[in-house]
Amino acid sequence: MINRQDSGTSTVRHDITLLTDHDIYLFKEGNHFTLYDKLGSHPLTVDGKEGTYFALWAPNAEKVSVIGDFNGWNKGSHSLMPRWDGSGIWEGFIEGIGKGEVYKYHIVSMHNNYSVDKGDPFAFSWEQPPKTASVAWTLDYEWNDSEWMSNRHSYNNLNAPFSVYEVHLGSWKRVPEENNRFLTYRELAHSLADYVRHMGFTHVELLPVMEHPFYGSWGYQTTGYFAPTSRYGTPQDFMYMIDYLHQNGIGVILDWVPSHFPSDEHGLSYFDGTYLYEHSDPKKGFHPEWNSYIFNYSRNEVRNFLISNALFWLEKYHIDGLRVDAVASMLYLDYSRSEGEWIPNKYGGREDLDAIFFMKRLNEAVYSAHPDVQTIAEESTAWPMVSRPTHLGGLGFGMKWNMGWMHDTLKYMSKEPIFRKYHHEQLTFSIWYAFSENFTLPLSHDEVVHGKGALIGKMPGDEWQRNANLRLMFGYMYGHPGKKLLFMGGEFAQWKEWNHDESLEWHGLEYPYHQGVQRCVRDLNHLYRNEPALHELDFSTEGFEWIDFHDWEESTLSFIRRGRNTDDIILVVCNFTPALRYDYRVGVPRGGFWRELLNSDADIYGGSGKGNAGGINAEPVPVQGRDFSISLTLPPLGILFFKG
Repeated sequence: MINRQDSGTSTVRHDITLLTDHDIYLFKEGNHFTLYDKLGSHPLTVDGKEGTYFALWAPNAEKVSVIGDFNGWNKGSHSLMPRWDGSGIWEGFIEGIGKGEVYKYHIVSMHNNYSVDKGDPFAFSWEQPPKTASVAWTLDYEWNDSEWMSNRHSYNNLNAPFSVYEVHLGSWKRVPEENNRFLTYRELAHSLADYVRHMGFTHVELLPVMEHPFYGSWGYQTTGYFAPTSRYGTPQDFMYMIDYLHQNGIGVILDWVPSHFPSDEHGLSYFDGTYLYEHSDPKKGFHPEWNSYIFNYSRNEVRNFLISNALFWLEKYHIDGLRVDAVASMLYLDYSRSEGEWIPNKYGGREDLDAIFFMKRLNEAVYSAHPDVQTIAEESTAWPMVSRPTHLGGLGFGMKWNMGWMHDTLKYMSKEPIFRKYHHEQLTFSIWYAFSENFTLPLSHDEVVHGKGALIGKMPGDEWQRNANLRLMFGYMYGHPGKKLLFMGGEFAQWKEWNHDESLEWHGLEYPYHQGVQRCVRDLNHLYRNEPALHELDFSTEGFEWIDFHDWEESTLSFIRRGRNTDDIILVVCNFTPALRYDYRVGVPRGGFWRELLNSDADIYGGSGKGNAGGINAEPVPVQGRDFSISLTLPPLGILFFKG
């Protein structure tokens, strides 16, 4: 029987559903990973009449109604009905409203005389903050990236060059003449694609674009998990940006935050008058460091929500990878907690077994549906096998950020060169564990905020030495095994610490030193992409060989990178002091001419121009256990790349 409620021109029908019995079975079981097609708001045409179907999971609600501009925010006129199957899902079809309708759910709880107006957890669009209502929307879009999508397995696989430019969309560039406004998604599409292509990066990684009420959270306090923020445009505008980047051969990775969510009333917290998405006990459900709530990974419906969200961005927005934020905070029950502030697992340990199960299931679902994408874990501890398959006992991520390399490298580079010889192990230690995971080497936004200063500001010495040190550090990163990630601004030695309310200091490129660093990074990217020895075996011991890591007295390093073709060899030699070294002999695996591919001390980079005249012939002089060697001029604070 059709049950209708009339209010003006809008009618609620409860005979319309998008949910099948199989959907409900999978939902209850915890294996429904396309919920975005079923829950939320979906503009439809039924019996020749346009309207919107609404479906909401609120199992502890006594009443649920849809409120919005269409009914004057009347809480009693457009009620949804609970399904009969015990799923806790409320649904209804409201005639006469469609795409662009602003709405919320008014929820009256069964408990505590609690009522609240909530945004839609599955909304595809939201009002622009500080407004907090959801917007009924469709995701129709004509994609033009078929060439990228059909070939992206070759761009995203672990043997491919992977050089990531990390970007915060709201502060990459602004329009100062127009009250410092953001660029739109469509403006960013062209500017960002042109710049990234020019610089030679293979991918961009976007700080969270999902809707967030507090701009200063940089997106890490997410409320609208299924909606790109409306600050920069519509969902279709965001699709256009991704589409255009793909057409220009650039992959797109999204920063994704399944570890916690904010306490804003219109969001997920205390959703139906109970702790629905979060744990009820604050020792498990509240994050003391971030003042936010922790998802209850033991609930099937919560895992459905999160895994559906991950797959949503990959499916609907053609995203090429997800960088999963704060994995360590999910793995450990005692993360950021003192003794007595956490609850051990059933075995008495500190590992969150439910979160571990969730992450494994997430990665299995992602790689099953999209084997040509990558999931990348930001995991800051020594948890084993983060980037190993689940069937081998791993968490199943494709890659993991190498936080140890980042900390050691920045700590070493910040020291005055005269003291570096006493800390040589900070450079060499990373190789001992470099192949235990599929590592990305991150110089991310986290290193240039909260008083840490810009990368160039961490470098010691005068202006020349600071820039030389920065070029050397970048060169060391590109030579070291592992994929690469650099936060925006670092590539041209921005002086100021990153500020999300301001544009990058593009005016700095008027000055030669900034131009030199930028050109060096561009050339490093192109070298990395064009030389298989620098990327094909990033995760294999076969791709790396020390020449000499013992020369701590002179703070030098030399090593070889190899490609799958054993004749494909790149020699890397680093001098971490400002001393110019003549006749520095390095053993090499074969004779012949060794061509100098890149010298970070070149004039064009703002260096002193000391080098080896484009290359040098190897001599049959045994050194360092090798039958041949080359006699080099090592430039001050410089790195050299040779191909033999």
